[in-house]
Amino acid sequence: MATQAPTRQPARHPLSPQGLLELLERHHIPPHIVAVPLLLGILYGVYASYIARGGGPASFGQLALALISGALFALLLFALLRWQHRLMPELRAAAWGVLVGGSMGFMYSLTDHSVLLSSGIGLSFAVGTVIVTFYAFYTHAP
Repeated sequence: MATQAPTRQPARHPLSPQGLLELLERHHIPPHIVAVPLLLGILYGVYASYIARGGGPASFGQLALALISGALFALLLFALLRWQHRLMPELRAAAWGVLVGGSMGFMYSLTDHSVLLSSGIGLSFAVGTVIVTFYAFYTHAP
């Protein structure tokens, strides 16, 4: 009586799409918690480079600005999305305010305005974000 030989799954490379999905599943991370920060980080970096370019020719400095600012924004957003549920609603709202206010203040500073005006813009975005997220967290709390 012939039996079928067991088939082995080929080893997947850890950076292949299947390997990444297995890694996320192993660490209990939903894929959207990685996809959203990655997409927004790319958009943030591209827009930062666009603002810094100012209509002139592209340079390696602008490429470095785009890569660093986009990667940092994506990393901070991933960390906030991953661990925000462990925070109290007040701290969660403050964390969102710091992220949004800091990122908007940095973007405004790329337009060559004063540091005081950029800080004011960032602070106003931060206060608005804290108010909106604090309200949302308390009205949708279980």
